[in-house]
Amino acid sequence: DGKPDPSIFSTPGDPVGIQVGTAIATLVRKADHAPAEAVSFRHLWGQAKLTELIDTSEAESAELYGDVEPSLPLGLPFAEVAVNRGWGEWPSLLDLFPKSFPGVKTSRDSFLVDVDLDQLRERIADYFNSEMTHQQIEQRHPSVMHSAARYDALAVRDSLLHRKEPDKRSGIVRYAYRPFDDRWLHWEAETKLLDEKRTDYKPHVFEGNLWLSSAQHLRKGAEEPQTCFTSHIGSLHLIERGANMFPAWLRNEQADGQQSMLEGGGEQRRPNLSAKAQAYLDPLGLGVEELFHHALAVLHDPAYREANAGALRMEWPRIPLPGWTNGDSDTDVGDAADELRTSAARGRELAALLDPETPVPGVTTGTLRPELAAIAVPSTDDDHNMTGDDFSLMAGWGHFGTGDAVMPGQGHADERDYTAPEKEAMADAVDVLGDSTRDVHLNGNARWSNLPAAVWNYKLGGYQVLKKWLSYREQKVLGRNMLPEEVRHFTDTARRIAAILMLTGP
Repeated sequence: DGKPDPSIFSTPGDPVGIQVGTAIATLVRKADHAPAEAVSFRHLWGQAKLTELIDTSEAESAELYGDVEPSLPLGLPFAEVAVNRGWGEWPSLLDLFPKSFPGVKTSRDSFLVDVDLDQLRERIADYFNSEMTHQQIEQRHPSVMHSAARYDALAVRDSLLHRKEPDKRSGIVRYAYRPFDDRWLHWEAETKLLDEKRTDYKPHVFEGNLWLSSAQHLRKGAEEPQTCFTSHIGSLHLIERGANMFPAWLRNEQADGQQSMLEGGGEQRRPNLSAKAQAYLDPLGLGVEELFHHALAVLHDPAYREANAGALRMEWPRIPLPGWTNGDSDTDVGDAADELRTSAARGRELAALLDPETPVPGVTTGTLRPELAAIAVPSTDDDHNMTGDDFSLMAGWGHFGTGDAVMPGQGHADERDYTAPEKEAMADAVDVLGDSTRDVHLNGNARWSNLPAAVWNYKLGGYQVLKKWLSYREQKVLGRNMLPEEVRHFTDTARRIAAILMLTGP
């Protein structure tokens, strides 16, 4: 959980102690043996473990240890693990949606990715301008001309400049860069300009397809929702640990390997379902999108995460299905179908809230719900509309680290109690969103007023969403003031998060 855990050999002068512990054992199982009857466990953690060991050195073991029942499906962990009894019978994401793809890895984000489409187009135009020398490109755009392992910058540019004809698959596409942070990406199919382009992934990113991200286990365990949602091609770092992208649909291929198209330009597609998943859905009269949105709802359910916290730290998420027992139904088909539809409807609400490009009535458009309209209100100290330098994010939210990496900063956020009008507007939401709030500053004069604690601290993909978004928009990182629509995007995202929390519960 991030707290220090020094060894028992730490001292005031050496607070860490031995940093790498090693145990070596030779275990021999005799032909004549008695099987183990129990496993006992004691958890020693934190800075006080040496004192605890000394204080309990004379105690009986039975007083210190508790029995645990290791779970065979999880690999017999000899520790207490929070897991539902049915976990081993539930299908994993891989069991339901057999095809997935690792996210795209650019390794040259500052050149190939941008929030501003025109700026990206200008850089790409420079790069493919044969009248500009390598040295000129290096002066303007040094990151793309820096060679690295498996990337010879000069050879790559020479290859692209002298190709017979451009690859029709290459070009600028929408890119799910981080949670709630869609950008533009120049996707290039032929060389290592794009470090890991995932040529097998991109053909399946088409209008109308749905994607969720997952990992075999998240570093943050069950502390946060287990998946992001997008309709765009996704970054490997959409999840901090590394994202695998699961689609609802796959695009068909012709025998010659070319992507086939329906009349009118639509893609021929097939559901990304295993045989067992299809056999489960057929009697219910439901399809892949109901299953997809059900999975999305489950992976954002706090009760599911709490009940299966230990298992989620160890393997792929498993999805409970109404009426499913190893693929056979033990529930009335009509009841199972109704239950799955209800869950899928919640998943569709979540998908709309998680997609920053989907307008949501009452949350980002139309007459806003009162409790949401009071959240993240753009404000100034002198109570005028934001103008000019008010749009400059200069509160220390981000800075460049090694190379082009953007590092989060401390920023400036004032924690406070709700005002009377805020409390009145949010009366039904305070229990979920937190009993304190904060004002998040752009600079010395402008701020977003009223970011409830749960909204500000909300994490997805291993990131504190709002703080991560701000780190990339600090003026020294972005290179300009924010635009009014970007200030609005922050407000809309905060309101989307609040709506998610109110939909899924605390």
